[in-house]
Amino acid sequence: MKPGLLEVMRMNRICRMVLATCLGSFILVIFYFQIMRRSPFGVDICCRKGSRSPLQELYNPTQRSLERVSPPWLELSNTAVLHQMRRDQVTDTCRANSAVSRKRRVLTPNDLKHLVVDEDHELIYCYVPKVACTNWKRLMMVLTGRGKYSDPMEIPANEAHVSANLKTLNQYSIPEINHRLKSYMKFLFVREPFERLVSAYRNKFTQKYNTSFHKRYGTKIIRRQRKNATQEALRKGDDVKFEEFVAYLIDPHTQREEPFNEHWQTVYSLCHPCHIHYDLVGKYETLEEDSNYVLQLAGVGSYLKFPTYAKSTRTTDEMTTEFFQNISSEHQTQLYEVYKLDFLMFNYSVPSYLKLE
Repeated sequence: MKPGLLEVMRMNRICRMVLATCLGSFILVIFYFQIMRRSPFGVDICCRKGSRSPLQELYNPTQRSLERVSPPWLELSNTAVLHQMRRDQVTDTCRANSAVSRKRRVLTPNDLKHLVVDEDHELIYCYVPKVACTNWKRLMMVLTGRGKYSDPMEIPANEAHVSANLKTLNQYSIPEINHRLKSYMKFLFVREPFERLVSAYRNKFTQKYNTSFHKRYGTKIIRRQRKNATQEALRKGDDVKFEEFVAYLIDPHTQREEPFNEHWQTVYSLCHPCHIHYDLVGKYETLEEDSNYVLQLAGVGSYLKFPTYAKSTRTTDEMTTEFFQNISSEHQTQLYEVYKLDFLMFNYSVPSYLKLE
């Protein structure tokens, strides 16, 4: 999925400014980093003893960081501007939709269970299921393992999802939580909302081994959404149609009954970006590049890289289009409203295949 039109237009305009003249570009970069060396909320950025924190590397890069790329001022300025644009997009969306995005004024520790903490490198990662979270949990296990792990791909996928293997922010006291939110670099990765939704459906409802999801959610969906369901379907719940899944998601009873499962919950409800300022928003569409940028900021980029491999079963934009062909325009419109903030907040365009009313 390509970035939103707004993001492309901004980048083109910025690139023209940067390339206009060498002198002019240099002044632009210096001015930019003078702004960015401060935390956006005016909070002092503290560092670890004997080394610089990822926050400092992000907002005020060292000369050594500048020398890693050529031409350094051009590449770093483009990267910095891109991530500032993403931060601004989140802030602007939260402000424009404050009545919806800030229904709750205060977060509780239970709201922080998706925020994984790395004490050694001063990182906080909010994991979003179906956005490469298995590989990022593997990386966090390497980063927090203090030598126990070296190759993230040697960690079995099921082990990466064992909650005891990683510490989350809700396990700290309130003062400790506030200190880490203030001092650590906070990041998350997002994905085109409907592509992520189709990926969740395919993984949880079309794979025969996911019997726990079939029993927990499949039977409920079939009972509510399928007329004249067979006793076998009601008992197994292993043949949920995508149309039934969508009808379940937009059903007001579903939303009143309990929060969505994390695999199809909205990103703004999982990570609370209108309450927590994320320093870096990575995207699934630029996953490797953004991930390695995080690792570079953490000071481990020279020996730790994001795992790359071609996944033949990956849900694509074309595949998502096919799944939505049988969804009525009324249900498409209602579903878009459920995920609208994620589309706006992370600058994803309304899909061309949608028939909104």
